[in-house]
Amino acid sequence: MSTNVLADRATTAVPPREPRTAPRPGGLLWLSWRQSRTALWAIAALVVTASATLLWLHFSVQPLMADLRRAGCSDGASWSNGGCHGMVSPITRRVYLYTTWLQPALVAVPLLIGMFLGAPMLAQEYERGTVRLAWTQSVSPLRWLTARIALPGLAVLAAGGVLAVLATWVWNADIAHSPFAFDPPFQGLTYPVLGVVPVAWSLFALALGLLVGQLLRRTVASVLVTGVLVAVVHGLLRWGRASFYPSVKEMVPRGVYFGQPDNAWLIDRGVVLQDGRWASDQFCWDGDRTRGCEGATSNWIEYHPVGHFVPIQLVEAGILVALTVVALTVLFLRVRRDGNSLRATRRA
Repeated sequence: MSTNVLADRATTAVPPREPRTAPRPGGLLWLSWRQSRTALWAIAALVVTASATLLWLHFSVQPLMADLRRAGCSDGASWSNGGCHGMVSPITRRVYLYTTWLQPALVAVPLLIGMFLGAPMLAQEYERGTVRLAWTQSVSPLRWLTARIALPGLAVLAAGGVLAVLATWVWNADIAHSPFAFDPPFQGLTYPVLGVVPVAWSLFALALGLLVGQLLRRTVASVLVTGVLVAVVHGLLRWGRASFYPSVKEMVPRGVYFGQPDNAWLIDRGVVLQDGRWASDQFCWDGDRTRGCEGATSNWIEYHPVGHFVPIQLVEAGILVALTVVALTVLFLRVRRDGNSLRATRRA
């Protein structure tokens, strides 16, 4: 064999192999995740913490209630007994945790979503000018907006659904039928965390925050205005909630002012005058009219029984869904208009 051949083989350079790199995800959804990951992680932490607390509450109360029944301490008359009192205290502390701490925290979730997730999302894009950069990268404004809000919207929907299901389950299983709690479903901080209303409120607050952020295009101003608007809408719906479904109005014996069934929502009450007219308490307390009410033959009450809870919630959720659709429609129309204006400016 020739030594020249060996030399040629020895001096032949072998091209180095390029290091293998794992494929990286890309596209608009990946960009949306990168831009919203802090808020999404915060939502995940909130869901995990609240879910763990609710599950612990349920699975710790049930054995205590079983022990209470076996010891014959489930009757209120026995609670003054020293042994029964010691068994009741752990249950009342857990009920207090749900009604005093968990419910207000869950009521505030939609407000926080609107202020700190929805409002800054687009306001920051406009404030920094990154929205124009995104629209010049062969991405239509509507496609960009859809991808930008898709992941946060799905996260809010999932988080609201999980929290609503767990809060309703714990309330039904451990609070509503417990002898240690008075927490009717129509009560101020109870109603907003049960059923479908929390999910509808969360989606509406997110959509409202997005629209306000696009309109104002200033982060701090958008956060503050969104908080005010969510509070205003909440007050309006709470004021009109009694009229979402026909109420029950019936007569009760004279002197009975709270004759509504258990867990019912008392709306109004009054007296039946001698001439057959139904007068409200406000009418009777108005100066000279008091004497006319003294001769009343009976009382009357107007209320929503617990069976009206689901229909009232469905009406409120429908109103919120309609407002959400309106807010998103206006948002998409405005973003499309901004995109058309940017293209017209570039052509000019």
